[in-house]
Amino acid sequence: VQLQASGGGLVQAGGSLRLSCAASGRSVDSYAMGWFRQAPGKEREFVAGISWNGDSTGYADSVKGRFTISRDIAKNTLYLQMNSLKPEDTAVYYCAARTYNWYSLQSTGYEYWGQGTLVTVSS
Repeated sequence: VQLQASGGGLVQAGGSLRLSCAASGRSVDSYAMGWFRQAPGKEREFVAGISWNGDSTGYADSVKGRFTISRDIAKNTLYLQMNSLKPEDTAVYYCAARTYNWYSLQSTGYEYWGQGTLVTVSS
């Protein structure tokens, strides 16, 4: 499985971005997926996760109510809608997939990773 993240960029505080993660190589319709982020000098942290069928989602407290994770099974694509962005959301965002039905909060729980896309939020 190859994952390709896109959609990052520079945005002002309060703005929105939508990240995409296209999977190729095989279908990920039975895989749970997640978004993580890593800011300079910090460890990679969980942002959001979604179950294999989209029925279950979870968010870090820092993004709850502002970010929405979703997936399009037919397009083999994962999304992260980010609204009300803050400067502290600045980071490289990574998508990940795991060969289990339910997402994990731990980065070590994922077997496949995208290359990351940079999100910069200016104040």
